Amino acid sequence: MEIVHVPLEGREYDVKIGQGLIGQAGAQIAPLLKRPRVAVITDETVAGLHLEALRAGLAADGIDMVSLALPAGETTKSWPHFTRAVEWLLEQKVERRDVVVAFGGGVIGDLAGFAASVLRRGVRFVQIPTSLLAQVDSSVGGKTGINSSQGKNLIGAFHQPSLVLADIDVLGTLTPRDFLAGYGEVVKYGGLGDGAFFAWLEGNGPALAAGDTDLRAEAVRRSVQMKADIVERDETEQGDRALLNLGHTFGHALESATGYSSRLLHGEGVAIGCALAFETSARLGLMSQESPSRFRQHLAAMGMKKDLADIAGDLPDAEGLITLMGQDKKVQDGKLRFILARSIGEAFVADDVDMDVVRGVLKDALAGR
Repeated sequence: MEIVHVPLEGREYDVKIGQGLIGQAGAQIAPLLKRPRVAVITDETVAGLHLEALRAGLAADGIDMVSLALPAGETTKSWPHFTRAVEWLLEQKVERRDVVVAFGGGVIGDLAGFAASVLRRGVRFVQIPTSLLAQVDSSVGGKTGINSSQGKNLIGAFHQPSLVLADIDVLGTLTPRDFLAGYGEVVKYGGLGDGAFFAWLEGNGPALAAGDTDLRAEAVRRSVQMKADIVERDETEQGDRALLNLGHTFGHALESATGYSSRLLHGEGVAIGCALAFETSARLGLMSQESPSRFRQHLAAMGMKKDLADIAGDLPDAEGLITLMGQDKKVQDGKLRFILARSIGEAFVADDVDMDVVRGVLKDALAGR
């Protein structure tokens, strides 16, 4: 088992990465408990695959479990399901010293973490992420929240987990598409701050996707360590943490344009968004034109979506996509802030980007559909 420590003063926690951690959940969570009982929020898909294994893992250490299974999918990150989760936790008489367990992918982690943050003005929670995307990104760092009709993740709170258990074994139950969508967040880390990691992924990505457990664990560890280092420097996204949004300004607009549906998964939007961010950087003269080509080539080698032509169905025109970008959380003083790069592995936050260049990138990408 690998352990990445997130050293936030007064809110420190470990991210534990390895095989068989769901079966060890009781032993891992027991030190956090004042009484042997947890409330688990999950989704219907994860519940069908893994909930009984979690129940057994908790019971092995004498911990009782109550659970709520919400519908799977991005649309669950909404007021109605958030309200349902909070009311259920209250019905279960979850106390301030209890622990809520978020058992699922990014949607469940975000929603359950937000519910824990407001329940009785804040209760502790544990993340047990079951998707690659959640293991490498959304389960770490304390961002919680839900979507609005106005945009993605616009309602929420910073609420750090008390523990994260990333069980590599559960990744084997993901569909190939879901796994590769999560890989979009992995490759983002190489793109934003570690060119050597990106090169490592170029060499090991296919075997990792094919099921090599050791390579999967190493990819998760390196991604989590990079995120932990950034979160330590900037917990509430006043500076460096914004780098983690590489690809997200474009990606969130594309998710909104496709109705947060199965047409485009979050990690797919991030991967395409990274390619668009690199293309924008190249046209601004910040990086060589070979860099965005190299990035898209790796996505293609992994069998992933790499540009707008890979998104089925209609999309808005360039102006429509720019309008959708205007609801991004990174808008500051009414201006869009982009994450651009000087090379693969050297991203930075950019203000006052020439929107005519962005418009041109989008128009050309749309013309290729």
